[in-house]
Amino acid sequence: MYAVVETGGKQYKVNVGQIIEVEKLAGEAGDTIELDRVLMVSDGDNVEVGTPLVDGAKVSATVLGQQMGRKARIFKYVPKQRYRRKKGHRQHLTRLKIEDIIV
Repeated sequence: MYAVVETGGKQYKVNVGQIIEVEKLAGEAGDTIELDRVLMVSDGDNVEVGTPLVDGAKVSATVLGQQMGRKARIFKYVPKQRYRRKKGHRQHLTRLKIEDIIV
């Protein structure tokens, strides 16, 4: 059984027991979060696609912790103008363990 959920403007295909990293969500390690923006649910032969969301479907997940993602380097350069700018960015992420898919 798997589901497609939306959080942080991105879509994730999740299975029970899977660990995913999503955009930062409120919560401490050990808290339970319900992801209610479920776009699709499938359990083998039965596939239920929402328009745009599946009614009554939720995904329950446990927060494993908050962390920061890999560093993205931004470099701007204009040739022959002595213009160079270097910046970095690290996105805040939340690690989730998928506990249950409720239809």
